Amino acid sequence: MSLRTPLGRVLGLGTAKDGTAHWWAQRVSGAGLAILGLWFAWSIATLPDYDHASAVAFISEPVNAVLLLLLTVTMGYHSYLGVQVVIEDYVHSHGIKITALVLSRFAHLFLAVAAVFAILKLGIGA
Repeated sequence: MSLRTPLGRVLGLGTAKDGTAHWWAQRVSGAGLAILGLWFAWSIATLPDYDHASAVAFISEPVNAVLLLLLTVTMGYHSYLGVQVVIEDYVHSHGIKITALVLSRFAHLFLAVAAVFAILKLGIGA
């Protein structure tokens, strides 16, 4: 006995079987953001001063630069996954949905690359 409708059986419609990977990616990136976010909040709270020189000195330390890069990339990826779910769930026109997904991907990629560039530029001291 099957719980699928007769039309679903005839058309072969069923689960897409790709939601599990997306779900895991959201959970793992969320856990990473929780850890990196706590590190970032602690680091900002313990800065001696909140001026430009202190920020550059903070980012110039290799461990801080690497963790900040990880935070930035993970945040961009997690945001992209969340926006993708919202677009897929709430945009019903196929053409607009595809356009919104492509624009979202490019916007997230552009912002992540710009953030990585800024961190590297400050970290290297160029």
